[in-house]
Amino acid sequence: MDDNTELRDEVLAELVQKGDKEKFGVLMHRYGEKLFRYGRRFLSERESIEDIVQDVFMNTYKNIQSFDTSQKFSSWIYRIAHNAFVNELKRSSRNPLTFFDFDFDTLISYSGRDLHEADGAVHDIEQKEMKTMVDRGLEKLSPKYKEIIILHYVEDLSYKEISDVLAIPVGTVGIRLKRAKDSLRKTYEKLDLTFTV
Repeated sequence: MDDNTELRDEVLAELVQKGDKEKFGVLMHRYGEKLFRYGRRFLSERESIEDIVQDVFMNTYKNIQSFDTSQKFSSWIYRIAHNAFVNELKRSSRNPLTFFDFDFDTLISYSGRDLHEADGAVHDIEQKEMKTMVDRGLEKLSPKYKEIIILHYVEDLSYKEISDVLAIPVGTVGIRLKRAKDSLRKTYEKLDLTFTV
């Protein structure tokens, strides 16, 4: 068995920082498919996602020395990927001004416990339901709601991890996720489909 499979991402990143360049290949292997999946859902295959993912890895490697190994590597690389995909979406969007609208979610942000981890059984049921419905309703969502649905229900990131990726307060994650689910619910009601989450 490959010893690298037992090493946490943060340990691998630290080894890369110390000059073991081969360990970065292990990180690429771990995150390649995840980042491609994230990009495919976020950009709806309109762009060359493979090229963007390669750019993400290049930027990750170039900036690996700035990574704090006491933090989660997954949140850090998703943040880099998020920026790359959003930049591509801005570049290709017919209406880029929508990305600079005033963010009322952050304005009314609240603090509190991470509901994502509050009830494991409820969370598991919600995850399964949402994953079956996300693909059908995702295109109807605005970018900021689409990304949070993907990160939470597809990539299974916690509120705290999403907060790190999107650089928004944890409370804003909760507000935005609720609004995204409400938007999906309305979409399904129009299609006369069941939506119980």
